Amino acid sequence: MELAKVTSKGQITIPQEIRKKLKLKEGDKVFFVEDNGSIQFLNASQVAIRAVQNGMSGEAEKGGFSTEDDVVQYIKQIRKTAIL
Repeated sequence: MELAKVTSKGQITIPQEIRKKLKLKEGDKVFFVEDNGSIQFLNASQVAIRAVQNGMSGEAEKGGFSTEDDVVQYIKQIRKTAIL
């Protein structure tokens, strides 16, 4: 458990270990999410990436890709026909 003090302006310093675990860097944004009376503190970038991943779930199979190699071969094929 970590402890932080709230300043008169409502600011806190996020403890270093928490910043490391959340992979937070200067300028990153965070989400505060209420869940059953508890507050979760999340890295906004990681939340956005997860949302995109969840939104694309199953799309590779729909496109006929069953392995990562299928995707690589498709990209190579596209690159050959692309106008540069």
